[in-house]
Amino acid sequence: MAEARARRGKGRADDGLFDRELDHLPPEARWREWMNRVEATIFAASEPVGRETLARIVGKSCSIDLLIDDIREELRGRPYDLVAVAGGWKHLTRPAYADVIRTAVGRSERAVDLTLSEVLVLMCIAYFQPITRGELSSFFGKEISRDLIGNLRSHGFIASGPRAPQPGAPYTYVTTKEFLLEFGLDTLHDLPDREALEDAGLLSKEKLLAGDIMPDFADGREEAVEIED
Repeated sequence: MAEARARRGKGRADDGLFDRELDHLPPEARWREWMNRVEATIFAASEPVGRETLARIVGKSCSIDLLIDDIREELRGRPYDLVAVAGGWKHLTRPAYADVIRTAVGRSERAVDLTLSEVLVLMCIAYFQPITRGELSSFFGKEISRDLIGNLRSHGFIASGPRAPQPGAPYTYVTTKEFLLEFGLDTLHDLPDREALEDAGLLSKEKLLAGDIMPDFADGREEAVEIED
């Protein structure tokens, strides 16, 4: 027991010795080391790395955004980039190399097949959340099945939101961090401008109700849409 306490104490002491500030280095070398720390941390992480995590490994006066900018500048022309996604940063291959990667190693591990119906329902949840299944059905003028909602939930793209102030207090649905990650968005503010989509006729309630956007929605005769990083 005493040995375990000693190990815990040693761990705390080692944590306290971690040098974030690097005051002994000249400014250029200090900046380079901070860049290396940030890039190494993001490279090793399986999920996007947030600002608070990165702040623990660089000096208090260091600008995380400027570090990221410099790292991205060095990656210019490389087949991968450092991308702001789902509230953090992550290394992602550039879209231009998607076919190369698919040819070399097969289908992406994160590839997801969604039907056109599922993509459009997911789009509506993203723009109009929190929204109930009944509201989605009214929006499309067709029944939105529990199976469709369940499939979007199984992929982790949506989750239950607050109960709606309606009779029966039905659950609403909202998008998740996984949705942001899959579609390469940092926040929901990065979604295409809703008014611009409406002006272009791509997000029109009238067209949805008329079945002009998704004519095979009711009978399910539609091909899957592959979603990849």
